[in-house]
Amino acid sequence: MIEVLIALVILSVSLLALASLMAVTTKNNSFGGHVTEGATFAQDKLEELRAIRWDQITASNDQRTGATGIVYARTWNVIQNGNLKTITIRVNWNDQTNRSISLLSVLSQ
Repeated sequence: MIEVLIALVILSVSLLALASLMAVTTKNNSFGGHVTEGATFAQDKLEELRAIRWDQITASNDQRTGATGIVYARTWNVIQNGNLKTITIRVNWNDQTNRSISLLSVLSQ
């Protein structure tokens, strides 16, 4: 009888460890999805800016809502140096922690 109780205690501890591991895995998977979504929004804006006329590329900001309902704030800054424009796109969001991702690109006229 004692052997069965010891086996149950060992099994219970193992199952608790697996439950904790599942929670961490789910959280990390969610974070990865948010980073991917933020990077996609930044890349989308960069592609939009590449598609418009040179003189229309200006700094601004907007917001996008992701598939999970998280609001991503995009800000893009444009610095002109001769016939080059340096574009920095920053995407911010909050998924229980403030997070951000930035892309930098240089376009020529």
